[in-house]
This record gives sequence, C-alpha cells and structure tokens, in this order.
Amino acid sequence: MDNRYAGKKAVVTGGTIGMGLATVKALLDGGAEVLLTGRSEKNLEAARRELGPRAHVVRSDTSSLADIDALARAVEEKLGRVDFVFINAGVAQLAPLGKVSEAEYDEMFNVNTKGAYFTAQKLAPLVLEGGSFVFTTAVSNVMGYPGMSVYSGSKAAVRSFVQVFAAELLPRSIRVNAVSPGFIKTPTLAMAKASKEELAAFEQEGNTVTPMGRIGTSEEVAKAALFLAFDATFTTGTELVVDGGLTTVNAPHR
Repeated sequence: MDNRYAGKKAVVTGGTIGMGLATVKALLDGGAEVLLTGRSEKNLEAARRELGPRAHVVRSDTSSLADIDALARAVEEKLGRVDFVFINAGVAQLAPLGKVSEAEYDEMFNVNTKGAYFTAQKLAPLVLEGGSFVFTTAVSNVMGYPGMSVYSGSKAAVRSFVQVFAAELLPRSIRVNAVSPGFIKTPTLAMAKASKEELAAFEQEGNTVTPMGRIGTSEEVAKAALFLAFDATFTTGTELVVDGGLTTVNAPHR
C-alpha cells in the first residue's frame, strides 16, 4: 500500500469486474475507502471475499431508479461525503440496424445513459467541494463501428452529460471528466451476452486494428481514470482516450 489515496473515499459503479474492479483495487492499494456496486451475485460475492474491510460491496442495478436512490442512502450511511465517483457501470450488445430489438435498445439506454445520469444526480450532493466525477464512455462515440449504433449513441449522450455537468458543478469546484476506452481485455470485453467464440474474435480484431498491436488492460484504464480523479486538477469537461492510438494514429494494421 502506497498511501497516495489515504483518507480518500470513493464510489465505483460496476466495480466487481474489469475496469471497475481494477480501479477499486488501485484505490484500496492506495489507502482509500471504497463503496462499489454490481448486480451479479457471483461477482458481488467474489468481491466481498477478495477486497477486505475498506471495500463496501453493494448490490445495485444501475437501470433502476429505486436502486440508485438506495445507493445514495448507502453511500451517505457508510462513507458520508466522498472525494470521487466513478460512474462505470455499462452494458453492450452488438447488432446491425435491422436486428436491434426494443428490449436491447432500452437495456443499453437504461443502464448506460439513464442510469449514469441519475446516479450523478443522486450522488452529486454527497461529493465534497473539490472532488471529482469520472464517467466511462467509449471510442465508439467517434467511430462509425458496424453493429454498435445503440451502444455508441448511449455513450455519446454520456459524453454530452460530462460537459454540462462540468459546467453545472463548477461553483462547487467539482471536476467532471470521462475516460474513453478502446479495445480492453476484460472478462466480457464489455459484451456480457457474447459467446466465447465471439469474444475471441472480438479480441483478435482489437489486437489487429489497434495501432499499438494489442488491446489494453483494465489496469491501464484504471490509471487513466484515477489520473482524472485526483491528479488532473486543471482538467474538467473532457474525455481522456485510452485506445492504443485507435482513433488518432494512422498506422498499418499488424
């Protein structure tokens, strides 16, 4: 433990796997106290076993306004006021325009967009002056990637939220930013319902098209999120891209 976050209190939604869990672990390793959420009982139980007493593991469905209200109460009860909120919970399903169902559309917007919005609304009063929010968006915000129309739209909305929330929270000196991952190695590659074969193909595609020749790690996204959270003290309303050059570097595919 290096104590860089000693005395800090943080909330991480979608914190039981992948990028959220990597961020939680980095915060705990630095001495912070963290409340994290998830909705899979298996993942919640694994987090409870692994993380120790400075981690408060709470079941919460980001698509449920009742759960968001309960989350705000839990944060106030267990942590009081907090320094950092990482709104990371999200879901992705890939389908071309002609095959997207209303249920798939609603799930992605309910989790990624409505959930992010109202989580920020309910937790903002609990963030200390000078604290920060970080949201997870996606590089698909700026790429016309086939099959990702709904997911991209849901995350592009979050990008706009970040800019407006940054303006609205300036009087309290609360900074609001986003981290925008490209292809990242997580248990689901952000696609919880994909088959093993689909995940393997998606990972291989990421290794091929990313200019750095590999997909990123959850820990690399966590470092970016925590930079925005604590170190980037003159940065607000922006989106930090973590994509190995995918959206900015014109390099030959490997």
